[in-house]
Amino acid sequence: MNIKTIHNEDDYRAALRQIETLMNAQENTPEGDLLDILVTLVEAYERKAYPMNFPDPVEAIKFHMEQNEMTPKDLEPVIGRMNRVYEVLNHKRPLTLKMIRNLHGQFGIPAESLIKEPTRHRNTSA
Repeated sequence: MNIKTIHNEDDYRAALRQIETLMNAQENTPEGDLLDILVTLVEAYERKAYPMNFPDPVEAIKFHMEQNEMTPKDLEPVIGRMNRVYEVLNHKRPLTLKMIRNLHGQFGIPAESLIKEPTRHRNTSA
């Protein structure tokens, strides 16, 4: 096996080309093992070179609402009374651990998105 660490974009592209040639490799064969190793190296490089930026928690909630045609009323069971829902959606109140658990458990919103430090919004009312 000729395995090389991925240090830069050229190494990355070469590994992707090599993976492409091995896509039909059978498991538990030298080619299958090489494919597994290369995929692991590529995934590690991608995590380092292209880190995933999670959205603001409120934006994640609003995106989920839009995708699922939900209204703020639909959030009451997981966030609380309507005034609390609007406080969260308007960045006036942070999510609690219970809200995060409920939003993740009930709606499948990634917990990583919900625990991210929220974006600070300036109060435009004077």
